[in-house]
Amino acid sequence: MLSRIEALYQLIEPWLAVLTASGIAMAVASMVAIPWLILRMPEDYFVSDKRLLPERSTLAWLVWLIRNLFALLLLLAGILMLVLPGQGLLTILIAVALSTFPGKYRLERAIIRMSRVFHAVNWIRARYHRNPVIHPDQPHWHQE
Repeated sequence: MLSRIEALYQLIEPWLAVLTASGIAMAVASMVAIPWLILRMPEDYFVSDKRLLPERSTLAWLVWLIRNLFALLLLLAGILMLVLPGQGLLTILIAVALSTFPGKYRLERAIIRMSRVFHAVNWIRARYHRNPVIHPDQPHWHQE
């Protein structure tokens, strides 16, 4: 058992400085980007049935591509933050919100239904005097 740990350490040792630096960079970036994105999210985001599917020009396709590449980067960072310092689940939620793929809205609702994530999102919004997001299972919410 000890030899396996030593072998793993020797495999990781050359990368420790890079892993440490990237973990710190992701933690700092998440402290800025996550609140910024959460504050811009409409309070009815998780209960609204309105989903816009606009026609895209060439420039819009380029923006779409960059947006989804950024979302992929955030998703990978969020997965890493599940074991490194940072807000892993919140980063994954933001990555999913920024991306576009079939089943996205259902996945976002599943993540926000996690009590810790829902409370963390609303805690951030409360700190900046924003209305809380509406829980997707709230029984008395009606769209106007």
